[in-house]
Amino acid sequence: MTRPTPETLANSARRARNAEAPVTADHTRATATPASVARSAQVSGAGSLVRSLEALGVDVVFGIPGGAILPAYDPLYDSTVRHILVRHEQGAGHAATGYAQATGRVGVCIATSGPGATNLVTPIADAYMDSVPLVAITGQVARPSIGTDAFQEADIQGITLPVTKHNFLVQHAGEIPRVLAEAFHLASTGRPGPVLVDIPKDVLQAQTTFAWPPTLDLPGYRPTMHPHGKQIREAARLMTNARRPVLYVGGGVLKAGATEGLRKLAELTGIPVVTTLMALGAFPDSHQQHLGMPGMHGTVAAVYGLQKADLIVALGARFDDRVTGKLDSFAPDATVVHADIDPAEIGKNRHADVPIVGDARHVIDELLAAVTAERAAGRVADLADWWTQLDDLRERYPLGYEEPSDGTLSPQYVIKRLGEIAGPDAIYVAGVGQHQMWASQFISYEKPQSWLNSGGLGTMGYAVPAAMGAKVGKPDVVVWGIDGDGCFQMTNQELATCALEGIPVKIAVINNGNLGMVRQWQTLFYGERYSNTDLGTHKHRIPDFVKLAEALGCVGLRCENAEDVDKTIEAAMSINDAPVVIDFVVGKDAMVWPMVAAGTSNDEIMFARGVRPVFDEDDI
Repeated sequence: MTRPTPETLANSARRARNAEAPVTADHTRATATPASVARSAQVSGAGSLVRSLEALGVDVVFGIPGGAILPAYDPLYDSTVRHILVRHEQGAGHAATGYAQATGRVGVCIATSGPGATNLVTPIADAYMDSVPLVAITGQVARPSIGTDAFQEADIQGITLPVTKHNFLVQHAGEIPRVLAEAFHLASTGRPGPVLVDIPKDVLQAQTTFAWPPTLDLPGYRPTMHPHGKQIREAARLMTNARRPVLYVGGGVLKAGATEGLRKLAELTGIPVVTTLMALGAFPDSHQQHLGMPGMHGTVAAVYGLQKADLIVALGARFDDRVTGKLDSFAPDATVVHADIDPAEIGKNRHADVPIVGDARHVIDELLAAVTAERAAGRVADLADWWTQLDDLRERYPLGYEEPSDGTLSPQYVIKRLGEIAGPDAIYVAGVGQHQMWASQFISYEKPQSWLNSGGLGTMGYAVPAAMGAKVGKPDVVVWGIDGDGCFQMTNQELATCALEGIPVKIAVINNGNLGMVRQWQTLFYGERYSNTDLGTHKHRIPDFVKLAEALGCVGLRCENAEDVDKTIEAAMSINDAPVVIDFVVGKDAMVWPMVAAGTSNDEIMFARGVRPVFDEDDI
């Protein structure tokens, strides 16, 4: 295996110098100018761009140079900002997203015009769906060429308009500091999201005066942070009168840094908690009040808890289809309190009886005070019968799996042992598909920002570059990417980036030889007609993931039986100076259960194939 040379790693370390500045409440760096950045100077537009990034406290960007963005790469060469040269622009976008999700700071990616910019569309859309603070900087052809179908021209502003929180086409070099500051402010405040900044090449080359700090000009942007007191009091009244309440927790609670308050609220009220796929880690999996994840592959207790609730208190969640199932049959008897910082989400999918617009941290803090006042007045909910019913469900229908009858390695066992050995302090980054669902089910998430995945867009190829970004953001934390053999083949080239840049991620490839989730649907809904889902990674061992890992500068390991699982994971855990890839060769027939089939009611949840939970309606 070829390891990075000391010279290569030394050069990477040189580029890794970063400007330290305190983190502000909105998760961006403070705008005070570092000593290395002059407050006013004559520079090119490109120089102004780089100095703006330094002034914003950016420590790392992920990107690839090209013709239109090339002027920016000259001042970047001498900058305190570390640039990580990725192998594909999609990798740059997902790495920036992983960095942002792991740290809570704004992730930054850079690409050139045309195909470079369009390769960022998927990670931008991914960040938009999952509310991730991302700033994408793209080069554009010179202003006189815009609209002429010039070489490598694409209207990236128009293309990304539906999947960005906001985007800019910079017209003059003097605008660059203000636009960058506005982009970071927009990306990181309110409901976080991606912002695109498109800069024509001639603007980057033009001379300008760099001055910092700029004055922001966002007159229409006023996120509502504090909720309305009357709505909070009504929600508290409902919470203390309900007989079957559920706290439905979404990713907004993590974005707001509200996890401590959530725990206090849950314990004060005794209300059961469900955490969505995007909210795993917001409430400890091991907590007695946690029913698990709701939705298509959620626990029976979580799905039925929501379905039979008389009150749902939704905090930073959006009632998406994977949670609700068939919308018109979802939680038919529930009164809904819906709190979200984005007013557009409230009532979008499910009518809210008590709509609350505000930041989840402030909402929860004010709910704590209001519920405390209700309890002081002697109003306390009696949830004993509700918990008896839910505990019965948890006991009868726990998460589990059957060992493969053909003696092959169980993917659930692999992931369960990985979580137990790596522990709750690690960060786990999943691709999309069966392995993603098993990772959400069989690893215990006890802390915020320990679980990263592509939830809304469901992007194959997310895991490897996002794990890279997470490791850059949290270099002292163990980062495991859990990927499928299909997802892995989309972006594994970023392991070369990891090897050369000294980013020792660990990747577990759950190799079942197929596009696993698609094959599961073909088994269940298409009469076992397996059209174009066999990837050949079992039958032909093409590619050989161990050899591929070694070719990319990583340590490659393989595990094919249960007896070797622990020692293989432990071997990977002991390697901290290079990326590691483990090819876990698992059975092809394992399925994800429980399951609510797409388009059906949550009432039709299947505990296993052909097994529907027995639920006494009279109990509820």
